[in-house]
Amino acid sequence: MSRTVQCAKLGEELEGLDFPPFPGELGQKIYEQVSKEAWKQWLSHQTILINEYRLSSLDPKAQAFLREEMQKFLFGDEEVDLPDAYQPE
Repeated sequence: MSRTVQCAKLGEELEGLDFPPFPGELGQKIYEQVSKEAWKQWLSHQTILINEYRLSSLDPKAQAFLREEMQKFLFGDEEVDLPDAYQPE
């Protein structure tokens, strides 16, 4: 049986992640409070940010930006904006 979490993003009891997505305190918080569905939504949103802002995963500034955006997306109360130039297909 899969484990469930009270998802901080979606506000429902949903299937949780199988393991923390990365090491550390934030990874553990995500594991305990974010559903698979919300994590999937974040990965999709992250891809948009990386592509539209042409971010490099090796750049520490880009890593910090994505970490901040991830926390806003998963745990923030405000809506997260898409880049101005983004045009959905």
